Amino acid sequence: MTIDAFLLSRIQFAFTISFHIVFPAFTIGLSAYIATLLGLWIKTGDDKFHLLARFWTKIFAVSFAMGVVSGIVLSYQFGTNWSRFSSAVGNVIGPLIGYEVLTAFFLEASFLGVMLFGWKRVPPWLHCLSAFIVAGGTALSGFWILSANSWMQFPAGHEMRNGIAYPVDWVQIVFNPTFPLRFMHMMTAAYLTTAFVVLATGARHLVAGKNVESAKTMVRMAILMIAITAPTQAVIGDFHGRDTAKYQPAKLAAIEAHWDSSKPGALVLFAWPDEEAGINRFEISIPGLASLVTHGSMDALFKGLNDFAPRDRPPVKIPFFAFRLMVGIGLLMIAFGWVGAWLWYRGKVFEERRWLWLAQYTWPLGFTAILSGWFVTEVGRQPWLATGVIRSVDAVSPVTTLQVAISLALFFCVYSVVFTAGILLINRLIDKGPDQTMTKDPPEQPSKRSLKAVQGEASALFGDGSPGDDKIQPAI
Repeated sequence: MTIDAFLLSRIQFAFTISFHIVFPAFTIGLSAYIATLLGLWIKTGDDKFHLLARFWTKIFAVSFAMGVVSGIVLSYQFGTNWSRFSSAVGNVIGPLIGYEVLTAFFLEASFLGVMLFGWKRVPPWLHCLSAFIVAGGTALSGFWILSANSWMQFPAGHEMRNGIAYPVDWVQIVFNPTFPLRFMHMMTAAYLTTAFVVLATGARHLVAGKNVESAKTMVRMAILMIAITAPTQAVIGDFHGRDTAKYQPAKLAAIEAHWDSSKPGALVLFAWPDEEAGINRFEISIPGLASLVTHGSMDALFKGLNDFAPRDRPPVKIPFFAFRLMVGIGLLMIAFGWVGAWLWYRGKVFEERRWLWLAQYTWPLGFTAILSGWFVTEVGRQPWLATGVIRSVDAVSPVTTLQVAISLALFFCVYSVVFTAGILLINRLIDKGPDQTMTKDPPEQPSKRSLKAVQGEASALFGDGSPGDDKIQPAI
């Protein structure tokens, strides 16, 4: 393996995006959870939902800030490390990223201030509405990012002129063939990840014997989410695998370590893929099962790695092992959620100390599964940066190995300090738990107020149309 600017640029991008992706995924799920808590508070008037919403909003603020900081770095790398990629596909990728900023990030930023600092400063309904808008903004952000990345997996709606992609049909570009299932798969992963963080936090407090009522609420809500979402994710993943078989056969062959297309694909449980010899060593497999899962028949034939020229094959080991780690974690999630649901049904979920003790350590599961899936997606697309448009090796900037090595070392040092501090702060907030003193001065119960009172608050904010109501009232 030659250590050059190309290899180091790939390592640098993988390093920075691995740090970045976990925070947007977490905030997508966490913003939806906070909006749900505030919605339940508005509906029921129960202060426990308001208390939990304030608690998780603090954690959301830190996570959101870390996601923004790490995301800025990624955009700069398109110019510093991958300028030829920007030249080749910038006409397509640039607008998609721009739409993410204009429609999603600005929407989040506009209402994030109300969500973070609007406690007791704006009416409850407006604060709840801002939380739902922020949740929608984070989901919309995921929409555009996944659309851009899916286009790189299977480009559509463009034409090539002198090695440069030009948009022809924006509907085909945005809703390219691999996008819908990839978007659903990623969003479900984000919600699952947050659910396990909430579950682990609640279990951690119950084991420690503190914040008991809040912890029980967290555990119940997390179990319900996991028990429903985890098996749903498995179904989405199965359909996504069939999409991969159709649109990215080389990636599928790498995932399954399938070499010989003259034989049905075996589901390889374990092996050590030997890329030089074109075989699997120490293989443990179930004959025909990969063909059944991806093509609907145990006798179905599909392309093996040997059908692709060596220069057109993706690396095998990383997608092969990362995929199995992702699937293994997914099965563990389903099992854990269903066991929790069964204990809840029997009324023993809070008495089963062994399950609670394990649950407090489940928070890394979602993050690990997301990173594993991302490595499968990105490494499995190689050697193409945008399939059929530009190869990764042709997209790197004309920079020296030393320059990239220095920037990579600096990234490592800065990230080690900044993200360690951020994660320690989040852990400290989680360990502290909800601020129970807030219940001493609870906000007005929204469910007990009349429609006239709510309308009065809206009039105080925006006016009732009478003269002089062209500005926000001093009461705010």
